[in-house]
Parts: sequence; C-alpha cells; structure tokens
Amino acid sequence: SNMASNMCGDISVQTKSINLTVKVKSKSWKKQRHFRLLEDGLTIWYKSRWAGRGHSTFSVTEVEAVREGHQSEVLLSVAEEFPADVCFTLVFHGRQGNLDLVTETPEEAKAWIRGLMITILNERADKNKDGKMNFKEVRTLLKMMNVDMDEEHALHLFTMADKSESGSLEIEQFVHFYKMLTQRDEVWKVFQDYAEDGEKLMLNELENFLSIEQHEGEQSSQHARELIDRYEPSGSAKKQSAMSLDGFQIYLCSLEGSVFKPEHRELHQDMSQPLCHYFISSSHNTYLLEDQLRGQSSLEAYIQALKRGCRCVEVDCWDGSDGEPVVYHGHTWTSKILFRDVVSTLKEYAFKASDFPVILSLENHCGVEQQTLMAQHLTQILGDTLLSAPLDGQLPQQLPSPQELRGKILLKAKKISDPGDCVDETPTDEVSDEEEMANDDAESPSTEDPPPKSKSKLSRDLSDLVVYCKSVHFHGFEHARAHAQCYEMSSFSESKAKRLAKDAGTDFVQYNARHLSRIYPGGLRTDSSNYNPQEMWNVGNQIVALNFQTAGLEMDLNDGLFGQNGGCGYVLKPDFMRDGSTRFGPEKPGERRGYRPLRLSIQVISGQQLPKVNQKEGSIVDPLVRVEIYGVPQDQAKEETSHINNNGFNPVWNETLNFVVHAPELALVRFEVEDYDKASRNDFIGQLTLPFACIQAGYRHIHLLSKDGTAIPPSSLFVNVSISELT
Repeated sequence: SNMASNMCGDISVQTKSINLTVKVKSKSWKKQRHFRLLEDGLTIWYKSRWAGRGHSTFSVTEVEAVREGHQSEVLLSVAEEFPADVCFTLVFHGRQGNLDLVTETPEEAKAWIRGLMITILNERADKNKDGKMNFKEVRTLLKMMNVDMDEEHALHLFTMADKSESGSLEIEQFVHFYKMLTQRDEVWKVFQDYAEDGEKLMLNELENFLSIEQHEGEQSSQHARELIDRYEPSGSAKKQSAMSLDGFQIYLCSLEGSVFKPEHRELHQDMSQPLCHYFISSSHNTYLLEDQLRGQSSLEAYIQALKRGCRCVEVDCWDGSDGEPVVYHGHTWTSKILFRDVVSTLKEYAFKASDFPVILSLENHCGVEQQTLMAQHLTQILGDTLLSAPLDGQLPQQLPSPQELRGKILLKAKKISDPGDCVDETPTDEVSDEEEMANDDAESPSTEDPPPKSKSKLSRDLSDLVVYCKSVHFHGFEHARAHAQCYEMSSFSESKAKRLAKDAGTDFVQYNARHLSRIYPGGLRTDSSNYNPQEMWNVGNQIVALNFQTAGLEMDLNDGLFGQNGGCGYVLKPDFMRDGSTRFGPEKPGERRGYRPLRLSIQVISGQQLPKVNQKEGSIVDPLVRVEIYGVPQDQAKEETSHINNNGFNPVWNETLNFVVHAPELALVRFEVEDYDKASRNDFIGQLTLPFACIQAGYRHIHLLSKDGTAIPPSSLFVNVSISELT
C-alpha cells in the first residue's frame, strides 16, 4: 500500500480531490459527490448522506476493473448528456454494484483512471507483497495495462531504473520506470523549443508557442492565461503564470488541443436560410436493423438514427391484415412493425439530439382506407409537432428555414395537385423510390415493386398533411427551371444521381439551390451496404440517405460532415452552392468566384495506446497511418506512412503527407490507422473524419473512433498540421 500511495501521489497529481457526479440506476438519478484519495493511497473517501458519519469510504483493493467511457448500461443511457471522455465505471469484486462516475473535465477523468488502474494493477502484480517488483512482475503489470512493449526495450528501461542493481524496483524506482515508459519524447521536444529553462513555459513563451505553432495570432495572449488556469496541475507553476510539461501535455491531449476546432463543434452556422441550402443527415429504410431481405424491422432503429442526429427518416407503409398499416420492406421476409408505433417513437425521440426539423419520408403502398388511418395517427399522436399548414398560410416562394421550423415534423409524400381532384393522381407526376428505380435503372430485383399502374389512389386526409415536401417525378432540369415549385422535390437512385452529377454537374448544383433532392441506395444493395455520399454532396444534394445500421467508410463520412454545427443534423452548404445561377461544377472546381486552392501538410508524429485488433496472446499491432481526402474528383487523394513493427503503445513515424485541395469548403479529411499485414488485408484500428474547414492547424491530437463511430479513449495520433495558400 505504501508503494501504491507513492505511485498515485506522484503519477496522478490530480487524483487527490475531485468532484464527481455519481449516477446510480437511472438517467434521472444524478447526485454531486466529493471524492478524495486518502494518504494511504488505497482508501477513497466520499460524502454520503446514507452513512451515519455523513461520509463513507471504500478501498481500491475492492475494485476489480476500471472501465473508460460509456461501458455500463447507466452511462450508455446518459451518453447524450455526458461525453465518453469524462465517464468511467468502477467494477467491484463480488456482488457489489458498479459505481458510475462523471468528472467535470476529461483531464480529471484521465487522472483518476490512470491512478486507480496503476494502484489496482500494482496490488495484483506484486505477488510476494514485498513492496518491490522484479522484471517478471513488471511485465505482468504492463500486460494488465495493455502496454505492449518490445521486451528488450522494457528490460533496458527496467535496468536503467534499477539503480541498486538488485533485480527489483522499489517505490521511487518503479515510478521512475513508469515515467520513462510513458514519457512523450515528441511532446517534450516541442516543449523544449519554447521553454528557455527547460522546466516550464513562462507566460510569454506559451504565447509565442500559441502564436507561431498553433497559428492563433492576436488571441494567443489571452488564451495562454486561460490554458494555464484550465490545465496546469501544479499550484506553484500557476502562481508564476507558467505551464509545466505535465500541463502542456494535458492541454495538447484536451479537446482544445484536438485537430477539430472546438468552436465548430458548437452550433455556429446561420440557420435562417431556406431548407434547400443545407446538407441534411438522412437515413434510408430507417426501420431496418440489418439487411434488406430478412432483417428485423425495429423501433430501436429509429431511436438509434434520431439519437445520432438524423433529420430525415424513412417509412415504407403497407396495408396491414387487421386494418392497421404496417412498416416493413415490401415483398421481403423482413419483420413488420405498426405505423402508429413508429409515429409514437418519432414523437418521443425526434428532438432529443437536435431541435431542428425532422422530415418523415413516406413511401406509401397503402390503399385509401389505411392511408386515412395513417393521417389520423399522424395528427392525433404528433399534434402541433406535425407541420400541417404553411407557416404564414400562403404558398411559399421559397422554403422556410430550419430556424423557423424548429421542433416540427414535416411529411414528405405524394400530394393531390388540383384541389378539385378527389383521389386520382396520374403516375407521371410522382412515383415511389422502387418505381423510380425500376424506370431509371432497370436494376430492381424481384423484391421491388413493378412500375406503376395507370392510376394511383391517394387519401385526401393524408395528402393535406404534405406542405413543404411534395414528392414529384423528375422531368429534367429545364422543366424544373420553368415549372417546378420550391416545395416540390424528387428522389433519385444513386446511379441516376451519379449520372446526372457527371453529365450535368452545374445544372444539378443550380437545381439543388432551389429544391430539395433525396438520394437513396440502389436496389441491388440488399446487404444494406452504402454508396459514397460525397459524390452526392458535391452537387448539393441535401437528403443523401444512407443505411445507418451499416458501419464503415460511408457512415464515417456522414458522421464526419455532421459532427460539426452542434451535431444538429443540418450543415450549411458553401455559398457557391446556394446561388441559383452558380457556375460551380464538381468536375471543374476552379470555374467559380472565390476559387482559392489550399495546401494541406500533415506531419504524422506519433500514436498513443492504439487498441489491439487481434486478441491472440502475444499479438502486437504494426500500425500505419493513412490520410484520405474526400471531395470533388480533383481532390480525391490518399497518402500513408510506413508501418511500425510491434508497437501499438507509442509508435513514432515523423513522416509528412502533402495534399492540394481545390474545393476545401466541400472536402472531408479522414485519418485512419491500420494494422499492417503483408500476407492479407490490413486490419482497421481506428479513424477520425472531419470537414477540412474544421481543422485546427498546429500541434494537435486526433482522438480516434472505433468502427461503429464511438470513442476509444485514450487512443490518439499526434500530428502537426499546416494549411497554406497554394502559390
């Protein structure tokens, strides 16, 4: 315990006293608690109104494991409220329940996690309980900490720390060994460049670093004071208005030191422009959790999509055998759910992640009777949330804005054109996705609908609920320019959209400056695979519908684009895509006003604690980093580093990758780490995708995400980013 006390005190200065919010049992039960590590380094004290003394304690030895992030049911349930990097769970031995904790800052969470894990692991690794650790015990401890080191290197550091040459490490020696092991030489070198005394950055030195390396200019003076106040753990350094190496590293690992501009993560864009001026996060066949043929239809799929910020969900509606309309993928073996249950789920979850409007894209295969019932469910369940009339009572000259439509659900469906008609609608006016696909692509499998019959019947009640998103058949750009109303919109299969983008890119951009367009996956994607959404965004398509249930590159791009602007599901298109007379086309990005290509240079310096991908004992990753640009055709590019053998803990590359980006306003940058394998395909380790416009230049950390887009702290890359005008 003496060793543990010294380790926790030395390694994790901040674990001494921290306020945490304890969440027990449910989303609604959250209480502030003050935790303190006592001097023995093993006992944690905290205030508790249940204890007779007004406080309670537990020993670190009672803790079986420390789980980072949202790794408990309770923390998963509050994931929207508390990010993963401030959450952790203590799992106790025996039947004692978990303790779910949230800190005020990611740095505090890291300090607690690291201090607790080292204490727990040390207790286990010191087999003979003599307060010393031989190399075998140290090696066991490293494995427990998921530190995969080259054994020769670890032995070399062990020997350096073993000053007494006794073959084992005492308290201070182990701390020294651990510090050598985890020392970030590459961070230390940057620190040394600006710290004249080599020990600390004085205020003016930190200002210089922020101004020169982090490209902060005039604001560096004020920001330097804020960073010392926020991240410096040493009280004496704070009094001198200085930053120690520890504080410097904590800052670089924080969200402020991230490659993603913090201010761009917040809602910061103009939300008062017409709906068609925004990219809109959109889901295809939202009801499916798996494939398109036999997969399960589920309300959970709607909940998951909406919680990810999706703002356009799809419903395929069919006549139910008992008179109640059902939702499923027609003519397949996918299971069925009730339409009214989907609407109830929408009512509850539509505005949890964002209060900007949700578009309900209805693919209607029902007869008039059940359509009328659908209209009843929509109006009765959604009430005022459903937008059922124009905002000002007038037919609009342009679409309303997300700001004006906050908290509203809009129905996208067919509509009876002439008020004098009753239920007849000629099929040339609009068709369903399946019908469109059968006509356009001749690629529809037997599971899809045949082309429409001569007449289709619409319920007046359902038709009247369609206001700003009337589905119509696309008759060409010339026809749309002459005749189409702003509230009329068309759906395009991916192959038709690709063809139009290639053959008439500028026309498509102009069309999308006035109208909404929806793109959906081709009918042959029965495995729920996705197409590349970037090609569709390049011509200004707003509703680019993807299978949200299928993780991979395409959803990484979607999450990357919509990770900005508060994750609200709406991203303002570049100004050259909002002008109806624009000359911009993705094939010739230079032919537009304001053309300004940029050079992007990324020095990939190092990686930190990359996760294992192969769980076989003794398996260590051989990581490489690939940087990919997704944008207009001229910008599509990828470069990669060499691979580092057997080091997922702290690989160092120091390699620079260079790119020229001609339409930076549209480009996404993807950082991917892979485990190199010369005999087969490389394994995915982690990635981060973000808009070019959201990149912070300078020395930055890239906090990696798993294959399904969730955080995997503390895995990261350390890079130096430079952005300059192309001369």
